[in-house]
Amino acid sequence: MATTTDKAQSDLQVRLRRVEGQIRGIIGMLDDGKPCEEVITQILAARAGMDRVAAEVLKCSVTDALEAGTSDAARESVLRAITLLTRV
Repeated sequence: MATTTDKAQSDLQVRLRRVEGQIRGIIGMLDDGKPCEEVITQILAARAGMDRVAAEVLKCSVTDALEAGTSDAARESVLRAITLLTRV
């Protein structure tokens, strides 16, 4: 994985813990028989949180590639990041 600053690492951990809490909440909602619409709303919120984490990780990767790599290596790294992004 790309290097991250301590603050960026901390921010990612906070986001992931928030998503973790949302997932636990979804499990509880299913156990409690909550309506489908409420459950789906929470699933979408958790997925959006994961998408934001993925975007931040990719941003670090692209930044590292552009700062440290040769132009060909940087170009390949950016293309890999774009490929990953399209899979998200």
